[in-house]
Amino acid sequence: MNRIFSTLLAAFCLAAIIAIPSLAQDSALKPPIIFAVIGDTGSGDEAQRAVAQQMVKQRQLKPFEFVIMLGDNIYEKGEKEKIVSHFEEPYKELLADGVQFYASLGNHDIIKGLEFQTNYKNFNMGGRRYYNFTKGSREGSESLLEFFALDTNKLDDAQLGWLDQSLKASTARWKIAFCHHSIYSSARMHRPYVKLREKLEPLYVKYGVNAVFAGHSHCYERVKPQKGVHYFTEGASGEIKKKTLDRKSPLMAFGEDSVNSFLIVQVTDNAMTVEAIAADGKLIDSYTIKR
Repeated sequence: MNRIFSTLLAAFCLAAIIAIPSLAQDSALKPPIIFAVIGDTGSGDEAQRAVAQQMVKQRQLKPFEFVIMLGDNIYEKGEKEKIVSHFEEPYKELLADGVQFYASLGNHDIIKGLEFQTNYKNFNMGGRRYYNFTKGSREGSESLLEFFALDTNKLDDAQLGWLDQSLKASTARWKIAFCHHSIYSSARMHRPYVKLREKLEPLYVKYGVNAVFAGHSHCYERVKPQKGVHYFTEGASGEIKKKTLDRKSPLMAFGEDSVNSFLIVQVTDNAMTVEAIAADGKLIDSYTIKR
């Protein structure tokens, strides 16, 4: 009897030893969600095309599934007539591979392009100035990521009410906002938009937004975390403004204003890594946010 019991106990222990690491491995082996970030892109010039080509190269190493756009998608006035030369041609290889682009509106876009851009199929805005979407399904109703695309050109009560309710209802593990205007910035080109900060920051903090991506200033900057929220400016994916960063700013954790760039973001259950990559492929900055 003791011999049978010992045999059963050994078998049970062996099964437990095998099973427990297996569960841990399954969790660890979940592939990350990878996406790219571009801002102030729509120049239609060689700088934009150089960044686009580098995105194609980097995607062979880090296969991002989609791209978020931080506004000023078409210079100078958001014109429909320029969509081929200022968007479809530069990103034709990515579009052909099925990469999706999710746009937000910049101040240049709304001059003549508001109706066109919000309804343009490749910007995935669904006719809306602001919208949200999720990526990476998990068990139950939880998603890995939820994105909130904002129109900071017109941050009215209706949009703020929508953002409040959408953030409150979100069950995503990571919450990411993206828009055009930076509420924290060290750039001289455009100072921080303090009035926008007064409206948006309380919602970001209240509902645990993890990261905010914005453009407008033509540089890359990673701001020191503010009240637990991480802010990134990426406005150097087309035009660039050299020497715009105030390097004595107490806000700046890292910045680059001499080369064009874009971001690749990799997200797992427990970490988000943001990499800034130059048009020549050099790694400018890498930063990991722990969940």
